[in-house]
Amino acid sequence: MPELRKDPIIGRWIIISTERGMRPADFIVTPPRTKGGFCPFCPGNEASTPDEITAYRNNDSKPNTKGWHVRVVPNKFPALKVECQLDRTGDGVYDKMQGVGAHEVIIESPDHNETLGTISTKQFEEVLWAYRDRIIDLKKDERLRYILIFKNHGEAAGASLEHPHSQLIALPIIPKRVGEELSGSLEYYKFKERCIFCDIIRQEKNQQERIVTENKDFIAITPYAPKAPFEVWILPKVHESNFENSQKHIYENLSTIFTDIIKRMNQVLNNPPYNYILHSAPVRNGEMLNHFHWHFEIMPTLTKTAGFEWGSGFYINPTPPEEAATFLRNVKI
Repeated sequence: MPELRKDPIIGRWIIISTERGMRPADFIVTPPRTKGGFCPFCPGNEASTPDEITAYRNNDSKPNTKGWHVRVVPNKFPALKVECQLDRTGDGVYDKMQGVGAHEVIIESPDHNETLGTISTKQFEEVLWAYRDRIIDLKKDERLRYILIFKNHGEAAGASLEHPHSQLIALPIIPKRVGEELSGSLEYYKFKERCIFCDIIRQEKNQQERIVTENKDFIAITPYAPKAPFEVWILPKVHESNFENSQKHIYENLSTIFTDIIKRMNQVLNNPPYNYILHSAPVRNGEMLNHFHWHFEIMPTLTKTAGFEWGSGFYINPTPPEEAATFLRNVKI
C-alpha cells in the first residue's frame, strides 16, 4: 500500500508510492553527453574567467595562471552582485530590494574529466576547504545572511558546463527551505530540549534501516521522508550548526564518506545526474545554534517534478528509503 510520510523537521508530507516499487534498474538515466569544444575552466584558459578570488596552487605558480588544484572565481553571469546597496522598498503589498549578494564558482579540479566518482579524497578535501574559506570570508559582509553551497552534476541536473565545479550563492535573506528547517528544529528543541538532527542520528543508529555507511565523524542516511528517490543525507555525528566552524580534522573523513556515497550511487544507478546542497546555519547567528545541525543533502535526478508536485507541495517517491539504503549499502565499491 502507498504511504504518506511526514518530514519530522519541516512538517512536509511525501508519498511513498509502493505500488510503483521502482528498483534501480527501473529508472531511466539520461547518459551524459560530451559536448567537447572550448572549456573556460581548463588549465591554460584562466583568462577566460573573471580573476580568481582564491586558489590552492603549487608554490611556484602565479594567480590566474596554470598550476592550481582548486580555483574559485566569480560567476561570469551572476545571479547576485556585491556592488549594490540593499535599498529595500515597498510597492503596495509587494516588497523588493537590490540584488545584493555573491555568486562564485568553485572549480574542483584541473582535470576536465574528473568526477566525484573518480576524484581522490585528498582533492575533494581541498574543495571542502575552499567552501569553508569562502564562507568565512563572505560572512564578514554584514549585508549577507545566508551562504548556500550547491552542485549540479549532469545536464539533467542543471549543469551547463562539464568541467567539475560547484557553486556558492550568498544572499541577503534566509531561503524559505532553510527557514523551514530552522523553524521546525527550533520548535522541536523548545518541546524536547534536544536537537532533532541529533535525535534522528540516534534513532537511525538504533534501527539500522536507513544507514548507508558511516565513519568516525559522519553518518550517511536515506531520510525517512525523502523528496527524491535514493536521496542521501550526510550529517556530522558531533553537533555543530555552522559548517565553517567544524573541527578542522574532520574534513578528511567528510571527503571520504562523500566520495564513497557518490561511488555507490554511480554503481547502483548507472552514473546518474545529481544535485547536492549544504544546509548550514545563517551566518549572522553569532554562535552555535543548539537546535540546528549542518548537513549535506545529495539527490540523484531520477524523476521529474510535474503538476501534482507543483500544485500540492507533495513529492511522490517510488522507492522507499529503506530499500534505497539497502541497495546503496550492499553495493561493492
